[in-house]
Amino acid sequence: MTVFKAGTFRAGLIQTNVSNEMADNVAFVQDQARLARDAGADFIMTPENTGLIGANRTETLEKAQTEESHGMLAACRASARETGAWFLLGGIHVRVPGEEQIRNRSYLIDDSGGIVASYDKIHMFDVRLAGGENYFESATFKPGERAVLAETPWGVLGMTICYDLRFPYLYRELAHAGATMLSIPSSFTVPTGKAHWHTILRSRAIETGCFVFAPAQVGTHKGSGRKTYGHSIAIAPWGEVLADAGGETAGFVVADIDLAKVEEARKMVPSLQHDRKYAAPMLHKATVAKAAE
Repeated sequence: MTVFKAGTFRAGLIQTNVSNEMADNVAFVQDQARLARDAGADFIMTPENTGLIGANRTETLEKAQTEESHGMLAACRASARETGAWFLLGGIHVRVPGEEQIRNRSYLIDDSGGIVASYDKIHMFDVRLAGGENYFESATFKPGERAVLAETPWGVLGMTICYDLRFPYLYRELAHAGATMLSIPSSFTVPTGKAHWHTILRSRAIETGCFVFAPAQVGTHKGSGRKTYGHSIAIAPWGEVLADAGGETAGFVVADIDLAKVEEARKMVPSLQHDRKYAAPMLHKATVAKAAE
C-alpha cells in the first residue's frame, strides 16, 4: 500500500469523450489513469457517465450492470491496484436487483482496489433547454436519498454528481459535517456549461472553503450524438482555478493540492461559523392605487 504525506497530494482529473460501448471507454480510462499516475497523480478522478452514454433511455437501461458485474467498476478497481493511486469513479449506471430504475452511482476506491464509499446522485436533471435539448433523468434513474462523506489519506471528501452542484445547501451541509474536498463529476451540456460551469463551481468552493474537483465529459459522443462541455477543473478554497482541461479534447490534467489552504480560507472568511436561524420569509403586499379613469 502506498504511503501518503498527510494533507498534500497531486490530483489527476481524467476528461473523457465516452461512446455507447463500454469496452472502448474502459480502455481509454485505464490508459489515461496510467499516464496520470506517471505524471504524479495520487488521486485519479473520472467524470459522470464514465461507463457509457447511451443513445437513448432503452439502451441506457439495457446496458446498465449490477455493482458485482460492472465492467467499468472492475476496471477502475484494477487500475487502483496497478497504479497504487486512489480513484474516484465519477459515475456509472448501476442496476439494483428488484428496481425498475437504475442508479447514477459514484465510487471512491482506495489504492488496494477496495470500495471505500459510494454515492447515488440525489438531484435529477429534468430540464427543457432553449434549442430543443431536453433531459428527463428521473425517467431512467432513481434518485439517491443520502449525502455521503468519505475519508481519504488527505482529508474528508463530500461526494456529489453534476446537477447536484445547483443546490448549494447540500455542499454547505457536507462542509459542516467535515468535508474539506468536494467531488462533482459531471456531463454538463454545452449551453449550461458556457453560461454557468465555472461560476457555480467556484461559488461552491468559496462558500464552503473546500477544494472542488469536477472531472467532466467533453465533445460529441459517438452513438448518442450528445455534446458535453468539458473543462474538467480543480479549484482551491479561495476560488482559484488550479487546473482546467479545456473544452476541446479528452485527456487529463493534474493539480497539486495542499489541504492547509482549507484552514487558511476558512480563517480569513469564517462564514461556516456564521450561520443563523431566521424566520421564514413573509410576503409584504404593496398597496397599489388604481389609475384614474
